Amino acid sequence: MTILDEEGFAALTEEHRRELRVHCYRLLGSYDEAEDLTQEAFLRAWRARETLADVGNPRAWLYRIATNACLDFLRKHNRRPTTYEPVPGMDSGDGPPPPRLPWLQPFPDDQLPETPAPQHEPDEQAVASETLELVFLTAIQQLPPRQRAAVILRDIAGWSAQETADLLGGSLASANSAVQRGRSALREALPGRREDWTAAEPSAEDMALLQGYMEAAARCDIDAMTELVRADAVLTMPPNPFWFTTREALFAFVRPNLDPASPMFAGYWRHLPVHANGQLAVAGYLQRPGTSVFRAQLIDVLRVEEGRIAEITTFEPHLFTAFGLPMTL
Repeated sequence: MTILDEEGFAALTEEHRRELRVHCYRLLGSYDEAEDLTQEAFLRAWRARETLADVGNPRAWLYRIATNACLDFLRKHNRRPTTYEPVPGMDSGDGPPPPRLPWLQPFPDDQLPETPAPQHEPDEQAVASETLELVFLTAIQQLPPRQRAAVILRDIAGWSAQETADLLGGSLASANSAVQRGRSALREALPGRREDWTAAEPSAEDMALLQGYMEAAARCDIDAMTELVRADAVLTMPPNPFWFTTREALFAFVRPNLDPASPMFAGYWRHLPVHANGQLAVAGYLQRPGTSVFRAQLIDVLRVEEGRIAEITTFEPHLFTAFGLPMTL
């Protein structure tokens, strides 16, 4: 391959930008940091573009640079999930504290690569290649960075065992060992109900559930909202420390904010459906008392189990623009 000029290099990076950004996102769990590290990888690649003349696979070359940029970042920040701790004066429910990842952010589905990663043979596949579900992101963030990278490269990005070793800059044996250890840890961390992690389109029942959730919130109908949520539902609000592990505790907290007769009434809601992490999700806009504008307030990503909402992950509104959403309605 000849040395690329600026225009040729821009075409190369643009061709692979989406898949490298989602690769960095899986490694880091943060949309903002995935954006930053993708740019850092392209900057490193530009500085080393002379070596492209000896590169047979530019895509693998970019993957190695992006992976190393993310591993360098993780070495500096040493971020591993903890568990939520009790909040003074707040009843979080009697379930076990969930994992806490203050850096976790949602990923817009419309920014996923158009071409899926190559599939593996079933006996090599610990997880399917298309998943971005938050429960999977949370589980894989618990792996040490090199194991995490090995599993993502091998089982999600579609690289062979030897390619994974080459991308990580180590031996085939060490890469295979990292993959096997990572797969084993993931099987323990992921919910037993899921054996196939292939992303699926929401069903008609899922969409009806989502519509009911939005309409109940708009009506301030707390009883209707409660009916849509499982008794053992979990809610987290990264990066905030608040968490709930039962429907009862969750709605004890939410009810005064949704009740127009309460002195703690936060205002009226409108929601728009969005596509995040291959899951049901809504963008929430709040019209506070005494105002006339609905302002961006949150993104709720929902996990559904047996026809009801099993988990709500509530994110702050600064990624509305990444989702192509207005800040006001």
